[in-house]
Amino acid sequence: MARTPVLSGHVLNPDAEATETVRHARWQDYFQLMKPRVMSLVVFTALTGLLAARTPIHPLLGAVAVFCIAVGAGASGALNMWYDADIDAKMRRTRGRPVPAGLVKGEEAATLGVVLSILSVMLMGVAINWLAAGLLAFTIVFYAVVYTMWLKRWTAQNIVIGGLAGALPPAIGWAAATGHAPLNAWLMVLIIFLWTPPHFWALSLYISTDYAKAGVPMLPVVKGAKETRKQVLLYSLILIPICVAPVFTGLGGWLYLAVSGLGGLVFLVLAWRVFASNAGDAADPRPADRDLYEVKDEAPAAKSDANDKKALAGGAKNARNLFAFSILYLFALFAALLAEAVLGLPTLELPL
Repeated sequence: MARTPVLSGHVLNPDAEATETVRHARWQDYFQLMKPRVMSLVVFTALTGLLAARTPIHPLLGAVAVFCIAVGAGASGALNMWYDADIDAKMRRTRGRPVPAGLVKGEEAATLGVVLSILSVMLMGVAINWLAAGLLAFTIVFYAVVYTMWLKRWTAQNIVIGGLAGALPPAIGWAAATGHAPLNAWLMVLIIFLWTPPHFWALSLYISTDYAKAGVPMLPVVKGAKETRKQVLLYSLILIPICVAPVFTGLGGWLYLAVSGLGGLVFLVLAWRVFASNAGDAADPRPADRDLYEVKDEAPAAKSDANDKKALAGGAKNARNLFAFSILYLFALFAALLAEAVLGLPTLELPL
């Protein structure tokens, strides 16, 4: 079990050297390996897919299916943290993770990931069906191997292609309930797939320095902030019509139409603001010891310099706002589908 030294807060006498203690890894550190926040989104979208299928499934089997998907997501996270420890150690956003922080050994993270992967896939296959198990296995391999070990370090399109791994849970949930994955299951996958680039590129616009330092070829690092802002807008323009599409395929109802339509308009406004701003033009808008977007002028400087600081902070704020709203929008979309399925509300199949 990995240990990391920390200074003790107790000194026996004023003349004594500060004693050194060690902090052993706790269960919370191993849990953090599984990226619980990402896992929660995966579970939520998978549960929506399972219930949106509107096919009766025994509650126990449904719970087992969701459990397997959660464990599979955790396995992917652990494998990602094992392989990306060198990158994570260089980035402010990730350097506190258990492996780069020295709390958990890399081989322990890898072992946990492999064991959980096998457990989740085999249990899904034996208890539910092998289509769902196959999709789960593909998701784990795609995220841990194709995305983490290859795409992330090789191409600026890493998020676009790699987003498939995070998009598949609704189809896995649907397959768990029905034994097959029809068009509507893949429509939910497509929504998450197209949502991922503007979501993560908005984030990358204000932490691009981290990616550059770690050698990760994110779009702002490779193509620049201006091109990234353009891509955010283009993907948003494609995303929103796809988000509304379920009301034409018999998947969503009136509640979903309202959420996808109104939320989509807000999403497009925020995407336009990012496009029209200078988000990402600053080297790093995050002060080391202050709030992320606080602008604090130092000793009297040229007025133009102060204005530049404010403009750059404003651009970063636009990117941050889109990033935050994108999470809310995706949650609202799937919450609407989930609510309609649970309440038995009718779906729509509007004519095109």
